[in-house]
Amino acid sequence: MSDFAEFRAKGREALLSGRATYDSPMVEGARRWGAAAVLRPEGEVVARLTDLAATLDAPGHWVHGGRTLHVTISSLEPYRENIPVDDPLRTAYGAALAEAAEDLPPARAYLAGVSPHPGGVLVGVHPLDETLDTLRKRFAGALDARRVKDLDHGRVRDFWYVSVLHFAAPLTDAGRIVEWCDAHADADFGTAELPTAEIVQFALTGTAVRVDRLEQVTLGTAGPRPLF
Repeated sequence: MSDFAEFRAKGREALLSGRATYDSPMVEGARRWGAAAVLRPEGEVVARLTDLAATLDAPGHWVHGGRTLHVTISSLEPYRENIPVDDPLRTAYGAALAEAAEDLPPARAYLAGVSPHPGGVLVGVHPLDETLDTLRKRFAGALDARRVKDLDHGRVRDFWYVSVLHFAAPLTDAGRIVEWCDAHADADFGTAELPTAEIVQFALTGTAVRVDRLEQVTLGTAGPRPLF
């Protein structure tokens, strides 16, 4: 939790000193918002996150809730609008994820703490077991064995989170965003189970982001399940 407190302090400083960044709508070949390996929380935690995010007064920005909420294992490629079922990379991602997830139990994590950061607002994900870290390591190895590169370029994701807001335009009210985060800094969303690993792609629908599942694997089983 001390690491999260440090992250939150740096995020506050970044916004209050005018160092916010923002995302642009998805376009072909852009580095952001391409296909990714993720897990999506299930249960009452999702409703609690969604309800809180809905209180964010952030016109012009992307507020997330429901099935959009996710924990990223790995960013995989630049943005592509169309990723067909028989796409070789999609097939490799699905096979690597199935290999990585085999015999792993569902991940369990405690979700607590709200923090601003240069690109938006997130909630801390605090693992209660080794599944997230093991899955990340296995997946990286399975991709490497297939000679498939991801976009993380060796970066180790040792800080887990769920984003509830991405800035989608220059930030004009940083103080208000920081004030909202401060008011919910110690928010407790409870324990979540993450039983399904997925390969997903993202799409912008008006002012919201949609997450579309391409492949899925239930932790503890083998074999990807393509979505047609």
